[in-house]
Amino acid sequence: MNPKLIAPSVLAADFGNLQRDLEMINNSEADWFHIDIMDGVFVPNISYGMPVLQAIQKHAKKTIGVHLMIVDPDRYIKEFAALGANVLTVHYEACTHLHRTLQAIKAEGMKAGVALNPHTNVDLLKDVIKDIDLVCVMSVNPGFGGQSFIENTYNKVKQLKALIIEHNASTLIEIDGGVTDKNAAQLAKAGADVLVAGSFVFKAQDQIKTIKELRSIANS
Repeated sequence: MNPKLIAPSVLAADFGNLQRDLEMINNSEADWFHIDIMDGVFVPNISYGMPVLQAIQKHAKKTIGVHLMIVDPDRYIKEFAALGANVLTVHYEACTHLHRTLQAIKAEGMKAGVALNPHTNVDLLKDVIKDIDLVCVMSVNPGFGGQSFIENTYNKVKQLKALIIEHNASTLIEIDGGVTDKNAAQLAKAGADVLVAGSFVFKAQDQIKTIKELRSIANS
């Protein structure tokens, strides 16, 4: 069985000390960098854009997963590939031609991810599940960090896992929002492969130890 991966969410980092926080992730047992790009249209918040991602890329020594919470993501696929994204995740709700978008992401040499808002049914992915490398299940409403975890996420992960197995796909399941040491084990048991943790990691006294413990819980 593949190990469960931990992806600290850079949105929760201290932007006055961004390099320090990026080096902390490099030196920890974290597996991926999770980068949220928001446009203030698809979600009611604006995060950061290309220049900040360019700065992150200079220091990141691990997989860079970029989560686009933007309208019309197709416009920027080539740009995010050039900026070093290894995994590019678009929202199901933002893509009119999802299959085409997935092919365009893969054509640029990136893994293709699809994010689902809390109200979006996993069955909507059944026709393209074999084309998706990663499904990001939003366990909070997208747009802001520090929200409470939505309990229905466990059922959703189980349904998604069943769909992946049924179609003999190798899609990873990522959980984004409200992940802590209190729900990591249950999420892993339900079928999650990648746990995104923001506030839980960056508000901790000992961030490296917190990442190590979270990874240990998820893989126990």
